[in-house]
Parts: sequence; structure tokens; C-alpha cells
Amino acid sequence: MYNLQGKTAIVTGSGRHAGIGEAIVLRLAEEGCNVVVSDIGKAKGSEFSDEHIGTTTEMDEIVKKCQRLGAKAIAVPCDVRIAKDCDNLIMEAVKAFGAVDILVNNAGVGYLMEPFVEFKEENWDAVLDVNLKGAFLCSQAAAKQMIQQQSGGSIINIASQAAKSGFPFAAAYTASKHGLVGLTRSNAVELGAFGIRVNAVCPNHITTGLGHWQNKFFSEKLGLDYETYLQGIKDRNPLKRTGLVDDIAKAVAFLASDQAEYITGEAMNVTGGEEYH
Repeated sequence: MYNLQGKTAIVTGSGRHAGIGEAIVLRLAEEGCNVVVSDIGKAKGSEFSDEHIGTTTEMDEIVKKCQRLGAKAIAVPCDVRIAKDCDNLIMEAVKAFGAVDILVNNAGVGYLMEPFVEFKEENWDAVLDVNLKGAFLCSQAAAKQMIQQQSGGSIINIASQAAKSGFPFAAAYTASKHGLVGLTRSNAVELGAFGIRVNAVCPNHITTGLGHWQNKFFSEKLGLDYETYLQGIKDRNPLKRTGLVDDIAKAVAFLASDQAEYITGEAMNVTGGEEYH
């Protein structure tokens, strides 16, 4: 559909089953891309526990799913907070497939939340380091390679409804996602001369593993039972449902393709009409 056959796509934060990153990788594999599955790979301290990260085992399993779809796929662990890891991610993609055409910055922390006056500095740093600095480092490494290739490319940042609106208990997350849209716009202006398009996708709530954690967190904070809280999300949405990981994957496939060749610097809402600015 989107003429992505033979393109090479890297998706960070794609090493967890049933997550947005996995859905994006599988959709791009279906479209004929060579895909690089990437996640941190192992737990690192209390901020990055096994509960919230993609392990090397899961990454390898997702690679096999891609291969069953007929795609060429590899797994490359990457801590997006570390520049040399990001450089290595690009290098391994080039080594395996000869080029980098698409980068999807999906790695993110959405589970370190607490009241603003109690927000810990180390949690603030962890969220900003992954959600914003990680996208900066990966984009920089990918852009250097794309410029060298002289064939353009597409960088897609997975932002959030929190890039457009504020949410309680999520000062760091909201700030990081607003910043990610700013990074998207700045990079679109600067990299357009090289044929590199830079866009963001802004989902609203999706009940992945992370989304389930968020449902529990917010329902408890607001004094609601889980189902009542979830129903409230659906009720305020014009399409009367929560988002699906496939909704985001479809948007990414479109933005990565030539169908979107005149679209850059956009922060596309994929929210069922809940967010419209």
C-alpha cells in the first residue's frame, strides 16, 4: 500500500509484547520494511525495572514474528540515554541492511508519576532523559546517516496527547512530550534541505501494559474504580472507544511512506477526536 518495500526502519522501545512499538514494527514489516527491533534489553535500577522495559528475550521473540511475516529483522539493544548506544544502533542497522530510511522514536517512560510537589528529581531526570534526550540522540545519529546516504528519510517521534494538553501527576511526562513536539518542528525545518521529513504522532490513552498501569494509577488517585475510570475515557471521546496500538502503527506507516512526502513538522493527533489542537 505504501511502497515501503526494502526500506530499513528502526523502532526504539519496540521490545515489549503488545506495546505500541511492537505494533509499529509488525506493521512496517508487513509493508515490506527491513526492521530493527530495539529496546533497553535489561533492567537498570529502580526507574527501569523488568516490569516496564523490553528484555532481550522479548526482542528476539518480536524479531521472529517479523520474520514470519516475511521481513528481514534484527534486534539491537539500545539505552537511548547513551550517545554511543544510539550510534551503535544506527551502525548495526547499516551493517545488516545497508541503510537507514526510517527512524521511529518510540522509547518512552510513562510510569514515573507523582504529585508535582512530591516529584523526585531523579524521576524527572529519568523521564526527560528517555523521552526527550533519547529522541534527540537517536535522531541525531540517524540524521547523520541519512544525510550521508543522500536519499532523504523519515523520522517519526511518538509523542502523546500530553504533548498538547496538561495532565495531573505527570509534570515530567507532559513536559517531555511538549518538548518532543518542539524537537520535531525544529528538526523538520533544519533537515528538510536534505529530504528528511520529521513528524510526530500524538496518541491519547491506549491500554497497553503501560496503559493498564496508568489506568490503575489514575483511578486510584481520582478515587474511582478501574472500570468507571476507563469508561470515562471512552465517554469523552467522540468515537466512544480507547485507542488501539494498531491505530498508531497505521499512522506511522503513512507518515513513513511517500504518501506523506509533502508532510513534515506535523504533530498528528490520533485520539478519536478527543484532542483537536
